[in-house]
Amino acid sequence: MASQKSIPKKLSFISIYFLGINGVIGSGTFLLPSVIYRYMNLSAVVVLLCTAVTVSLIALCYADMSSRFTGSGAAWLYSYHAFGRFTGYELGIFTWFLGCCTLSAEIVALLTTLKSFLPIFKNPVAYGIGAVGLILLFTLINFYGRSIVKVVNNVSAAAKILTLIIFIVVGVFFIHKANFTPIIPQAALKEPMPFFHHFGEAFTPIFYLFTGFSFLPIAAQQMNNPEKNIPRVLIAVMVSVTILDALMMAVAVGLAGTKLGGYSTPLANALGTAIGKWGYSIIIFGMLVSIFGVAFSASFNTPSLIASLDGMLPKFVGKKNRHDAPWVGIVLTSVLSALFSTQSYLFLVSCTVLASFIQYVPTILAVVKFEHTNQYPTHGFKLPGKYLIPGLALLVSCYMVTNFTSKTLLLGTVIAVLAAVAYFFIKGDRKYEEKHEKWLKELQAEGQKLK
Repeated sequence: MASQKSIPKKLSFISIYFLGINGVIGSGTFLLPSVIYRYMNLSAVVVLLCTAVTVSLIALCYADMSSRFTGSGAAWLYSYHAFGRFTGYELGIFTWFLGCCTLSAEIVALLTTLKSFLPIFKNPVAYGIGAVGLILLFTLINFYGRSIVKVVNNVSAAAKILTLIIFIVVGVFFIHKANFTPIIPQAALKEPMPFFHHFGEAFTPIFYLFTGFSFLPIAAQQMNNPEKNIPRVLIAVMVSVTILDALMMAVAVGLAGTKLGGYSTPLANALGTAIGKWGYSIIIFGMLVSIFGVAFSASFNTPSLIASLDGMLPKFVGKKNRHDAPWVGIVLTSVLSALFSTQSYLFLVSCTVLASFIQYVPTILAVVKFEHTNQYPTHGFKLPGKYLIPGLALLVSCYMVTNFTSKTLLLGTVIAVLAAVAYFFIKGDRKYEEKHEKWLKELQAEGQKLK
């Protein structure tokens, strides 16, 4: 009996689904509609649906990969087995970088929301103290109180879904048809190039709304039947989030019209303008709980990412304290996130999208390779059309490069080069290599049985 009690309970399909919803719906849903509207007006809803379709193509590639592997790690794990140790290592570093960017973006979003009704945070000193204070709070909780993570995750997921439903259901009764014009900004209609510029400027922040799906397979070993449940959950989450975001954007435009582009907290301001302060307060409260929950989740998951690379990084990186917390990973994550928190929200959004792009391309190419070699047969989920979906997903991913700023690309290049240089000075853990070689042989044997 004792041994049975010591086995951790794995996540069910419903739990994985809400984990996915919590990871995808974050600060961007509440803060980016104003940016998106400025570039595409009402047609932003169409751009959102187009972006959702294109991101779903990439999510389907992740679904394919997660049906082949039951281990944790997602992008870096797939790349490790498709293209070798160095590619897996680089992807692992960028996955950690993505987590730090996400944590910093959520902290900046939280403080941006607080600015709207607590003017003290407009002071740079108070803002800096708030950012550092939040990071220290998350650090301490992760050091000593990891059991609170599940509670915060559940409360955060419930708060964001309820907040969006309230906004949509209540807001739809106060829509003014006149607010649905203009459909497209006049500047975007002059020539093809200005239109594509506006489309691209809206595409990047909209893409950010969906990037969280790639974190879902990272903790595969903590889930029941991950090779079957993760593909189904990925599809269910993408459909659910697309519907919620499209309705949210349409209602926001219907409530605020051209004013939407000037709001710092667009959903709260839009509903507040329509029905008064209590509507504004409800959305702000839901936003704060939601954003805090996402930030806290990122502060918990990101150190585990860097710690999982302890076989390819110095051993001390994976060290844990007596509370089973990866304390070195927590410290490294806190320091980098604190530095990133000094940057603007939109820059951090761009960095997150860049890091996501760097994960997507090797994962998509891994789908093509395994489809061609049949090295790791799927366990119940297989992409239709053979190479069609990964081919389209690759084109979409390459399009993203055209929307990055030089500053973002420079930062990504610096991280890639530093990681590559460090790689050749770090001695790998032979036990780690032996473990993966053993696992590789088991997977190959399993593949032979399924052929």
